[in-house]
Amino acid sequence: MSDEDPWLARDKLYHFVFCLFLALFFSKLASVTPYSFLRRHSIWVGSILSLLAGAAKEAADHLGIFPSAGASAKDAVADLIGVLVAAFALSICRSSVGSDPPSGSTRRALPV
Repeated sequence: MSDEDPWLARDKLYHFVFCLFLALFFSKLASVTPYSFLRRHSIWVGSILSLLAGAAKEAADHLGIFPSAGASAKDAVADLIGVLVAAFALSICRSSVGSDPPSGSTRRALPV
């Protein structure tokens, strides 16, 4: 039996890389906004926007807007894996930068 949509296809690599970079891009964009909520949740924002872009592409494939073989669950899985890898990398980078001061250190406060 021939598989028309193999797991290890160039198309899946494109989906993976596209969603990975979109998640990184949108997360970085959210992290530099003046809105603290978006900065605090930048990884979530980047991940959700990237998944929405992947879902929109699959919907467009299903409708025949792009010249492709149609929507594929395997493409969606490749999108999801790309987003998960990006979110993992971003969370590792965030924790290595250390948003909290080291234990035992004190911060100076202005007298009020």
